[in-house]
Amino acid sequence: MSPVHPGPAAVAASVQALDAGQEPARELLRDAVRWLLSELSSRAPGRSVEVRVPPYGAIQCVAGPRHTRGTPPNVIETDPVTWVRLATGRLEWSRALAEGRAAASGIRTDISELLPVWTG
Repeated sequence: MSPVHPGPAAVAASVQALDAGQEPARELLRDAVRWLLSELSSRAPGRSVEVRVPPYGAIQCVAGPRHTRGTPPNVIETDPVTWVRLATGRLEWSRALAEGRAAASGIRTDISELLPVWTG
């Protein structure tokens, strides 16, 4: 039997640290980011938007034209802490863009209706 994925627990611990004004432990943050990206790709399957959260992960999601080579036409990029805040509803999509915490290029990159992906 495979071990239980630490994702939801890592998200909860990361959110608790962030809510307390602390930086989550690197391993927790990594696991939280990866799990939240996975949840987003499950909610919005497809390959028309690439969501990048360096250095921990990147996914393709959202139905539409599939990207096959080079830089995708629809790219979202943000840092790990901002991604956790966005994906857990602690930061609004429009605010993250306005404040430069997230960058989005392309006509399909408004993922505000898909957020939050975790509300535990």
